[in-house]
Amino acid sequence: MGLMKLITFPMDRSYSLTGPEAQKAVAAGLANADWYRTPVDRKRLKALMQRADGPALRDTALWLGLLGATGAAGIALWGSGWAVPVFLVYGVLYASAADSRWHECGHGTAFRTRWMNDVVYQIASFLMMRNPVVWRWSHARHHTDTIIVGRDPEISGMRPPQLIVIGLNFLGLVSVPQSFAALVRNALGRLAPDEADYVPDSERPKAVRAARIHMGIYGATLIACIAAGSILPAMLIGLPRFYGIWLLLVMGLPQHLGLAEDVLDHRLNSRTVHMNRVLRFVYWNMNYHMEHHMYPMVPYHRLPDLHEAVKHDCPPAARSLWAAWREIVPCVVRQLRDPHHFIRPQLPPGAGAPRYGPMGQAAE
Repeated sequence: MGLMKLITFPMDRSYSLTGPEAQKAVAAGLANADWYRTPVDRKRLKALMQRADGPALRDTALWLGLLGATGAAGIALWGSGWAVPVFLVYGVLYASAADSRWHECGHGTAFRTRWMNDVVYQIASFLMMRNPVVWRWSHARHHTDTIIVGRDPEISGMRPPQLIVIGLNFLGLVSVPQSFAALVRNALGRLAPDEADYVPDSERPKAVRAARIHMGIYGATLIACIAAGSILPAMLIGLPRFYGIWLLLVMGLPQHLGLAEDVLDHRLNSRTVHMNRVLRFVYWNMNYHMEHHMYPMVPYHRLPDLHEAVKHDCPPAARSLWAAWREIVPCVVRQLRDPHHFIRPQLPPGAGAPRYGPMGQAAE
């Protein structure tokens, strides 16, 4: 708790879901509002939304196969210097890759078969140290009220930006203790006030049960470490959430960082970034993030096609992660002294008029 007080800075606005900004957002018509979407031919959109088991089965088998192979290699090489690079890869597959699997299977779009989505969702939720019940409802709110202050529980780029927190989270030094504490709290039968704002009462027993299962696995891992006299079991279960999360932040923070708050247009608050095939495999095409927010029921393997269908109406995608961060860094540095500053993407000629919302951010 002392560490959190040390690294938490005053915000220009309250990002709590139970604070004054929540009431303002509701009063302004920003909650559960009507969002701008680039029009897509109905027949083409229907084809894009078709789900299939094949691509996700292939990609999931490869992911779990690589995770198993690197985990086995790490065990075999434990105690030697060769274990270090092996566990670095294992950690990325464990934590950074699990996030997008959690995300897509949570939407129920990765597989056509529902139970396949549910199984992978549960696995990925555990790897990410997320309560699968609480986070399903959290992400539903994130899509309903994307980057609406006081409504969206998943805003990571608060203003002014907490750069120390962001930096520490490249090794999970803030997010992991927070996630673990949330699981403990849920396992004891309690929800935080923000969680209680979006988790229905009927779902709370499921949240408690899921948290207790997770805590049971972590408890068994701790016992295994004590019995073996080694941290090796924790290097395979739990600790990768620390050392393997860095790539997710590199890929994931550009989703919304530096863009507008309180608008009703994903072209203004979400960013698409071109990535190479390896990163797209790790991230399951979530680099097409603007498109995903417009049409979240399009499966991840069809997002490149959706991008082609809407790009005439959207800001140009960042050419690379490097290009995205070159835009983001000056913005967040300026936000330290001017929290009202944000990036205004340039819409192409003939694009639909931007929808700023009732509270509007057309100008500083």
